[in-house]
This record gives sequence, structure tokens and C-alpha cells, in this order.
Amino acid sequence: MNTNKSGKILYWIGVILILGMGLGGSWVVRPIYRNMTLEQANGTIWGLTSPLFGLWASSVPIGSILAGVGLLLYVRAKRATIWLFGIGAFALFMVDTLTKFRILPTLPHVSALFGLGGGLILVFFLGTLWFWAKKRSRLDEAEKAAANLQLVGYIFFAIGMWYLCGELSRPYQKALLELPQQSPIMVIVYLVLGWLFFLLGQYKSIQNMNEKEI
Repeated sequence: MNTNKSGKILYWIGVILILGMGLGGSWVVRPIYRNMTLEQANGTIWGLTSPLFGLWASSVPIGSILAGVGLLLYVRAKRATIWLFGIGAFALFMVDTLTKFRILPTLPHVSALFGLGGGLILVFFLGTLWFWAKKRSRLDEAEKAAANLQLVGYIFFAIGMWYLCGELSRPYQKALLELPQQSPIMVIVYLVLGWLFFLLGQYKSIQNMNEKEI
């Protein structure tokens, strides 16, 4: 089997896991955990320790890794690149999973490290914008339109990250616990917009390449 065909197969397996089990399963799992107690939920086939729940919980991470490896095979990337990405991503996922199931020691919440991580994200974001501007100045007018869309995606991701950081830190902030609970719906709005403009930027870039080949 050539790498193009095997890459396509791995990619579509990843797609099935992400959309079929991840997205599709969420319509079943979410109502259970939203409306039942933990004891009641564990009495269903979707209990926390059930294989079905484990498959659903790991579907998007594993599906993403498979899709990524599949696309690297499809574009005939170097074997070292494929192995490094596949093994590295899966190893990190396994450590995270084993920690969640308490097979490995759980990590304590360290506020300083949480803040350091957020700070690094902001620094990386600003660095990305700087290099984006450097790259854009060398593009032709058609390619600049695609780059502009990607910039909008970066901005929405940064805003979504900032508000997500606030939501994740809320349980550890004594003063914030006194405030009424609000839906973090705007976080998902910003993240959706970020991915949308990333997609539009990629589409516009491919469209430009196709026009040049004609």
C-alpha cells in the first residue's frame, strides 16, 4: 500500500473518530452528566470507568493524531517527521490520560505555573503576530488576502484563550467564587471564529495557488 493511500485511510479513520464518536457521542454523553448525579451516570453504559466513555473521551485527541499522521503520510513528509510527531503527540496524550485516571500521580494546581503558561501563550502570540507581519510584507496582493484572514483567526484565538483562562482559574480564586455563575458561551464563540478564519485563510491560499497554476 503506497503512502498516499495509507495516509488517506488514517485521515478518514481520524475523521470518523472525531465526528462520529467525538461529536456524535457528545449528544448522548452531555445530557447524562448534565442531568444526573455521578452515581446515576456511573450506572449507565457511559459511566466514567466504562470503555465506551473512555473511547468517547479519547476520540478527538486520538482522531486528531491519526488525521495528522495520515496527512503527513499523504504529503510524503520525511519518515523522521512522521515518527516524531506521531510518537511525541501520542506519548503526551497517554501521560495526560493516565494522570486523569490516577494511574500516574495527579499534578497539583500551582497558580504560578498556570500564570506562567498564560504569560508564555501571550508572548508566543505576540511573536507570531510579528513574524506574520514580516511574512506578509513579502507576499503578493492575492496572498495577502489569505494572510489577513489568518490574522483574524489569531486574534480571535487570543481573545478566546484569555477568557478561557479566566473560566479555568475561577474555581481557584476565592473572590470569584462569590460571583454568580455565568455561561462561558463567548469562549466557544471566539474559538469557533478563530477556526473559521483559519479555514478561510487556508482556502483562500489554496485558491490563489490553483489560479497561478492555470
